[in-house]
Amino acid sequence: MKLAIEVVAIDTLMLRLFDQIEESNMPWLLAAAERLRDVFADKLLELVPSYTTLLVQYDLTQLDDQQARELIKQTLTDLSPQAATAGREQQIPVWYDTSVGPELAAIGSRSGLGVAGVIDCHSQHVYQVFALGFAPGFAFMGLVDEIIASPRLSTPRQQVPAGSLGIADRQTAIYPLQSPGGWNLIGRSPTRLFDRELDGYSLLQPGDRVRFVAVDRAEFVRLGGDDTPFEVKP
Repeated sequence: MKLAIEVVAIDTLMLRLFDQIEESNMPWLLAAAERLRDVFADKLLELVPSYTTLLVQYDLTQLDDQQARELIKQTLTDLSPQAATAGREQQIPVWYDTSVGPELAAIGSRSGLGVAGVIDCHSQHVYQVFALGFAPGFAFMGLVDEIIASPRLSTPRQQVPAGSLGIADRQTAIYPLQSPGGWNLIGRSPTRLFDRELDGYSLLQPGDRVRFVAVDRAEFVRLGGDDTPFEVKP
């Protein structure tokens, strides 16, 4: 881990701790976030972890830029990841099927794994939640096995159904709400990821680990999933 501090706004700094996206980054980022929250206390307005960075917004009435930088450097000296900072492990059911995952067959053909092989490959890995963004409750997870990694669609869709599970490069995510999107869809989950009654409104938080559990159509519907086939428009 290394520390580079960049200015984002008059009261906001970006702490760049890593150059590459790796699952092993997250324990360090979580440990740094925990320590910064403790040390900054009421001087901290917002702290947002991401793949390789932490965004820190501080109270200008209590700190200036130089003071904030010094406090950050002092806080992160001799930092080490702690097991206590690890997030929760979540199991999320998914109905992997070509009727709701229009790119599932294409990824199976391109990878040589076939549909069943893609399902096995995707569901056997435990994914790290790196960041939240794009839409409320949208959790960027990775890293997907390179054999099924797939670039974003050249033309994003205007509407992607809520619960759709997709792949973009080596990332994977579930669309919490119906929204536009350009990820390769391979299935659908009945799990509610965004809820105002949840702490932070999101089921998943950076640092959590996710395992997708393949279920059949009957179980998907029993859990409240919408099995309406995805309509691929020209």
